[in-house]
Amino acid sequence: MHAIKETHFQFIGQTGFYRGKVRDVYYFGDKMAMVATDRISAFDVVLPKGIPDKGRILNQIAAHNLAATKEIVPNWVMSTPDPNVTIGFKCEPFAVEMVVRGYLAGHAAREYKAGKRMLCGVPLPDGLKENDPLPHPIITPTTKAKVGHDEDISKEEILSRGLVNESDYTTLEEYTYKLYQKGSELAAKRGLILVDTKYEFGKHNGKIYLIDEVHTPDSSRYFYREGYEGRQQRGEAQKQLSKEFVRQWLIENGFQGKEGQRVPEMTDEIVKGISHRYQELYEQMTGEKLAELDYASLEKRIEQSIVKSLN
Repeated sequence: MHAIKETHFQFIGQTGFYRGKVRDVYYFGDKMAMVATDRISAFDVVLPKGIPDKGRILNQIAAHNLAATKEIVPNWVMSTPDPNVTIGFKCEPFAVEMVVRGYLAGHAAREYKAGKRMLCGVPLPDGLKENDPLPHPIITPTTKAKVGHDEDISKEEILSRGLVNESDYTTLEEYTYKLYQKGSELAAKRGLILVDTKYEFGKHNGKIYLIDEVHTPDSSRYFYREGYEGRQQRGEAQKQLSKEFVRQWLIENGFQGKEGQRVPEMTDEIVKGISHRYQELYEQMTGEKLAELDYASLEKRIEQSIVKSLN
């Protein structure tokens, strides 16, 4: 098995290139080809080794969910010509990510445990336990940091700083709640609970579109529905389907992305284990087995799919 850590293609007609945390993006005027690599990040840090199959798994889950939500919110996708590639039109992204939460979990639970009852300007009631449902879904936005960590931000700060104007922000809120509702319905059909997730939006020709991935295990947290109530009543940890297992491994080994901390050694066994977990995520979320691949020609296949699609 082979992990795609980076791509270095040079295409005819290419007008730009951007390397994100886990994606390589090739620009062609107002079109773009986004390559989902096997890089993996946690705590806003790209880990030193790639995870075989991770890129194509997330890209295919995202493609499925973008297709399933395009009737309620328009998105940037034009085609998915390859398991690792999505072609779409270039949008000017908003400088915030719309995080929506239906349950007290992850970052929100850690803040709550520390005594905070206000998250991104949204009040939280007393008496909640970790992983309890919230009275209603809430939006807790973050900034989109090009370098370093994303930071919590309130709606009021977003508007006062001019990151998004009021009219556009109203649309982002409306889209976020609609997407979360649809995502929750899709999750329920797979025996899952959509706990929290994030959405990114951008503008193209003056219109707002959903961009990037959606409802993947990297951008979302899921609980298994079966046994959820019993585990809550007994005060047990919930069975999760998300990237949380990677974060937990890092935390247990003394790494949370803070200054002076070092990423623990990613042995072949660790890498293989994470890859297997991503395959399990794919099968649970799609109900399908992951297709076999010829790992020897991954980069060539990706390059050819982009050329063919653009032509």
